[in-house]
Formats: sequence, C-alpha cells, structure tokens
Amino acid sequence: MSKLQRAFDAHLHIVDPNHPLIENNGYLPDPFTVADYRARLQSLPEVGVEVAGGAVVSGSFQGFDQGYLIEALRELGGSFVGVTQLPTETTDDQIRRLDEAGIKALRFNIARGGSATLDALDSFARRVHDLVGWHAELYIDARTIDEDLAERIASLPAVSIDHLGMHEDGLPTLLRLVEAGVKVKATGFGRVELDPAEVVRRIVDTDPSALMVGTDLPSTRARRPFVDADFALLRQVLTPAEANAVFWSNAAQFYGLEPEATE
Repeated sequence: MSKLQRAFDAHLHIVDPNHPLIENNGYLPDPFTVADYRARLQSLPEVGVEVAGGAVVSGSFQGFDQGYLIEALRELGGSFVGVTQLPTETTDDQIRRLDEAGIKALRFNIARGGSATLDALDSFARRVHDLVGWHAELYIDARTIDEDLAERIASLPAVSIDHLGMHEDGLPTLLRLVEAGVKVKATGFGRVELDPAEVVRRIVDTDPSALMVGTDLPSTRARRPFVDADFALLRQVLTPAEANAVFWSNAAQFYGLEPEATE
C-alpha cells in the first residue's frame, strides 16, 4: 500500500449537546461529537488520505460559547486548533487565555450572522492579530464582496475565506484576493455553486500556498455532506507536490503549528 497523504482538516465542526446551542434561522444541528468525528474519518485511508490535525470551527448555532471548543480541543489533542467567534468587547486577557487553550483564529460568519459584524472586521481582526497572532476567517459569498470590501479584506494581516467563496460568479473576486495573499479553504463541496475541480486548479495556479483542505463535517445545512470522494477529487486535480502543500503544509504554516507537529 502506498503512503497515505497526511491531511490537516482546516474546517470541521464539533456539535456537543452538553454545551449551549442557539437556534439559527430555525435550525439546530444534530450532535456530532469528537467520537463521531473520529469514527467518520476511518474510511479516508481508502482514498489515500489520513487526517493528522485540523481546525475546529465555531458555527453560528454556537454563538460565543467557548466551553465546547476548549473541551473538544482538549479531547482531540495533537495538531488540532480552534477557530472561534467572539464579541468585540472581549478583553485582551480573555483572548490570551483562549490562545493558550489552542484557539488560533477569529471567525466572521457574514453569511449566517451570529458573530462580529463587518463594521468590526478591520479593528477587531487587527487587534487579535497584534495581540496573539490570530488570523481572520470569513464565511462569505464572494459575489457579495464589492471593491471597497475587497480592499479591506486584502489589507488585513492574515485572512482566509471558507468554501471556495461559495459561488462561481464570485471567482474573479476570489482570485484577485488570492493574488493579494488571501488564503482559501477547499471545503463544503456539497454546499457550493461551482465546479470544485476548476476552482481549485485556478487557485493553485494563482498561488500554490493559498489553498487548504477541510471536510466541513458534519456538513450542517449542506445539500449533501462531505464524502471521501471530495478528497479523492482533489488528489486527482493536484500534482503530488501540490497535494502535499494543499493537504498539509499550507494549513500547518497558516495555523502556526509547532515545528515538530509539521514534520
């Protein structure tokens, strides 16, 4: 058997019913615990991939709760980090404590609401980056990014965009942002309105360091959930060297993993 492609799952959700959940647009997700996540990964070696780390991302239905995230990171251990949502009035000491617990990024859930608004994007994103080195992550439909917002996003010290920008009509804007240094997650193939293979190829050709993969498990509200074939498709589109970057090293560097965790 050939060596498995090591992957950093740059976008996953843990839904722990023992922690608060907030109904969002009439929706509450089913539980998806760390044990459920680990069980779901067991079939990935069949497509030549093995998850060795990842980023647990707070969803709109989790609001500003940090308890579930800290507990999930403690249970997952190893090379897993957190991506959280915070109110802008969060103190520096609170942010430092979250950083020590393994949280490494701040999410702005613009598509669904439930986190800091666009008005806070510049100041809050810069504040946490200056304080603890976190980058910003945007859940946003690239079609909604006008020229002014694109300039604001591109000027941030470090930022990524979820789910390939969501729609093919937003691809020209997305590629301009990639040229400016913005990272992109190849995630949520069952929720996007575009050809993932084409968009992935265009992004990698623009900047081979820009793209990161993720499962988007448990794929809440997606038209279809993540399937192992999504990762198989990426491996078909990419050269082995590109796959090593997209599946592991791009994200490992972006999320600031310790050197021993990236080797």
